[in-house]
Amino acid sequence: MSKIININKIQEFLKDGMTIAIGGFMGCGNSHNIIEEILKTDVKNLTLIATDTAKDGYGIGKLIDDKRITKLYASHIGTNKNTQKQVIEGFIELELVPQGTLAERIRAKAAGLGGVLTQTGLGTEIEEGKDIINIGGKDYILERPIHIDMAFIKAYKSDKSGNLIYNGATKNFNMPMAGAASMSIAEVEEIVENGELDPNFIHTPFIYIDHIIKA
Repeated sequence: MSKIININKIQEFLKDGMTIAIGGFMGCGNSHNIIEEILKTDVKNLTLIATDTAKDGYGIGKLIDDKRITKLYASHIGTNKNTQKQVIEGFIELELVPQGTLAERIRAKAAGLGGVLTQTGLGTEIEEGKDIINIGGKDYILERPIHIDMAFIKAYKSDKSGNLIYNGATKNFNMPMAGAASMSIAEVEEIVENGELDPNFIHTPFIYIDHIIKA
């Protein structure tokens, strides 16, 4: 069955206060057309999961500029002045998460795990309020999975069932996010018939994708 929908259908899925995830790194691999569609709605108070917020006026940064995000899980915000400003002003509640830890917390959700153990952040603010578990005489922080209501995935190619292929670095965070969300929508550049993709080169299988949008 074809999963292709018109991009304006996204507006029906969006709700105030929901948690969304957008893959990519510094705008590369962001679902740019979907971001533009979100901006056409009045949805607000969103929680965003992303490794960064790109820069002012670009990619994820547009959602920051328009003050749609009030809670943010990210690894760095140093390239976006508006993100920094809104955090300082208290508009955005920020949880800085080490990049590898963020990837693992997303992957843990996709795999149905109760969390992951890491030493990254021990002795810093990262460990505050978290469980510390000792294994073999070494302490580890228990990092829990991150719940995602909706993930917006950017891929290079898809078949009509939703099997995805990414191009180069655009797979950053898109792959684990697709499996971790209650609903995943893929924005793709090219859509082919079922059976045309070599199964040996599929990065994200169709089971994780609910809808496809032609970019």
